[in-house]
Amino acid sequence: MLTSLFTGVSGMNAHMDELSVIGHNIANMNTYGYKGSRSYFADLLSQSLEGISGPNQIGAGVELNGVLKSFTQGAFESTASPLDLALEGSGFFMMKDLDGASYYSRFGGFQLDKDGYIVDPSGMRLQGYGVDAQGDLQSAVDSLQILSTRYPPQVTETLSVAANLDSGSTVITDPFDVTDLDATTNFQTTITVYDSLGYQHPITLCFRKTSDLPTGNPWEWYAVVSANDAESGVTEVGAQGTLQFDTAGALVSQTIDTNDFNFAGGAGQNQTIAFSFGTDTSSGGDGLDGVTQFGADSGIYSLEQDGYGSGSLQGMSIDKYGEITGSFDNGKTRTLGKIALANFASPSNLQSIGKNLYAESPSSGPVLVGSAGNQGMGLVRPNTLELSNVDLATEFVRMITAQRGFQANSKVVNTTDEVLMELVNLKR
Repeated sequence: MLTSLFTGVSGMNAHMDELSVIGHNIANMNTYGYKGSRSYFADLLSQSLEGISGPNQIGAGVELNGVLKSFTQGAFESTASPLDLALEGSGFFMMKDLDGASYYSRFGGFQLDKDGYIVDPSGMRLQGYGVDAQGDLQSAVDSLQILSTRYPPQVTETLSVAANLDSGSTVITDPFDVTDLDATTNFQTTITVYDSLGYQHPITLCFRKTSDLPTGNPWEWYAVVSANDAESGVTEVGAQGTLQFDTAGALVSQTIDTNDFNFAGGAGQNQTIAFSFGTDTSSGGDGLDGVTQFGADSGIYSLEQDGYGSGSLQGMSIDKYGEITGSFDNGKTRTLGKIALANFASPSNLQSIGKNLYAESPSSGPVLVGSAGNQGMGLVRPNTLELSNVDLATEFVRMITAQRGFQANSKVVNTTDEVLMELVNLKR
């Protein structure tokens, strides 16, 4: 008789536990990256009595058999921060605390701390693949730290010109004079180059026709550095050479006779720049992809050089594979790191430790480390946060059934109490 009392109590306790699970889900319906849980019951066997037709089994109620996380995909919310990340598909962000303990999370609201580490609001550091001084990704997983806030300068090493020089230009017989470019050249243009410190220096490219020949016209070219940019303090020629064209206006040959730039400002001296005026016919080209000499006005089509100044980090972007790219104010980009992801054979058995974090457990299996888009890992969505996967309507239905289950089991206790009362009254 007393067994039914404890059976009813077990049902009340089990449904109270279920209400606690449901309440926790509802409380976290707006928690980013939260994964809802569901409780599972199991019956209790008290005793087995032998009967005429076989053993008669009498149960002793119910118990909470387990609470498992549901890692179904949550909806996405767009944000303005590039460090707000969501995972589309399987996987977890890898996190470490300051003591080096490892944790895992689906919450991707990150920021940079004062030391350049990518951290969550609790200060946990996001794990990934760092880069070396050249911007190459490393193979070891470590706390992601953004150190490349400056982009080093690149000295100008090459300069290419595409232009047309008017074949009808007047032949200049006077010697070239850096102090009187208008009188001693036919055409001029300016391009900015960079020294070893990243300082900009405008140089003037001058072209002068030296003769009219029936086999094609020769020209001279000069790269002039102004007095303000020259180490000597006077206007000087940094490089010079010749261009030879055929009667069809194609570039036949080109030379660089001198090449020695000494810029002011403390940069390295004797800087050389490889000037290219196109692929001339003597080198196997058609002589038409760079500087030409047609019967048209002189003009520049393109001027390109490979130098640039130093830059400061202006922003970051993260692609779907978790690669972090920095944008610098000198127009350059550089890889700053790559996010590592983790997965488990049984993620539902991970140990929840609060603050959107999970820890590895014996039942979850060992951690599998990889990157987004590989080894079954999902993809990274930047400027996005994953919402809770709690379905409020479903939770309310479960709450109603749990409440009714509790009420029904309380009726078992009340009924058993009434029966016991009748037994007590039999002696009166």
